[in-house]
Amino acid sequence: MSVEEQYNELAFYTLSHRSSEFIHQHIVDAFALQTADETTKPIKIVFALAGIYLHVEKKYTGKQVQMAHIEMTKKSKIFPPIVLPENRGKITISDILKATDGNEKDQKINEWCVSVWNAFSAQHQTIMSLTENLLK
Repeated sequence: MSVEEQYNELAFYTLSHRSSEFIHQHIVDAFALQTADETTKPIKIVFALAGIYLHVEKKYTGKQVQMAHIEMTKKSKIFPPIVLPENRGKITISDILKATDGNEKDQKINEWCVSVWNAFSAQHQTIMSLTENLLK
């Protein structure tokens, strides 16, 4: 199964999730960061990092991350280039799909976000400052 097919399978799960937290946003951000390359627009990378930061460090729900993204777009259209690390996290989408039930999948999604956030540690200060400034 291709990585896009894996993403679609996981997206089907998260979009049909009954929780009001909208965990789908977290997989969008983690997947965007793990699959980004030199052709990916800086706004996509910055917003994905901001979303992962807000979720992992500030405990935002997916719905709160979406609202933060809306606020951020009102303030700036220029985003710094982000150096993409070679290693993008130890957990991948295939690890989540191996989970046998919903609770385990949800936990793995959170672990995936932490793994991706940790992989971008060189960018933490930039993203935290940028996000906080745009959300003032």
